[in-house]
Amino acid sequence: MASTSHIFLVGASRGVGREIANYLRQQDIAVTALLRNETSRTELEAIGVEVVLGDALNLDDVEKAMITDKAVNAVISTLGGLPSDTEKPDYIGNKNLIDIAVKANVQKFILVTSIGTGNSVGAVPPQALNALQSVLIEKDKAEQHLIASGLTYTIVRPGGLKSEPPTGNAVLTEDIRIVGSIHRADVAELVCRCLTSENANNKVLSAIDKNMLFTQTEFVEFSLG
Repeated sequence: MASTSHIFLVGASRGVGREIANYLRQQDIAVTALLRNETSRTELEAIGVEVVLGDALNLDDVEKAMITDKAVNAVISTLGGLPSDTEKPDYIGNKNLIDIAVKANVQKFILVTSIGTGNSVGAVPPQALNALQSVLIEKDKAEQHLIASGLTYTIVRPGGLKSEPPTGNAVLTEDIRIVGSIHRADVAELVCRCLTSENANNKVLSAIDKNMLFTQTEFVEFSLG
């Protein structure tokens, strides 16, 4: 079980990463967030997050941010780009984080990608796949690098993301056929629960809201224990 006394979080400026920062701070867990620029610093510091400026695409920045006198117990990365980005951070940025996490002897690394990555590619409708393919390829490379790294990991692949308040109906599954929507705040709770779950160690899990499935397929829910 990973200690949750100090979490290094990447992607906290928006979306699922911001929700994770909120959730961890509500549990009074120390969080250091790597930010590329000052935009979100004030809001994150207001909830007690320590902010370090640096670019995940720069290995030296990552090393300086992660390897300090305060040991990092776990890393959570929601780092991801858009199909329109010329330089996508999904692989290179996450590779840098993974490599430095190995050097820092981090206990657990949680990577948030998306349904459609790797062996879940068949779950995504062809039209969506065409739009996202360039990003999904990079996410798959990041997943494979993490799996091969020797770190204890959990990979969480959310479905289509929505920004409404949490529903409490979000679940994880190892079933690679499942696709649906999920609220970002619900993804954040599932990700944070994976931190202390032995069951989630070295697992690749899809995250969906059981009331927002795109097809009514029977599946087995994954228990975090």
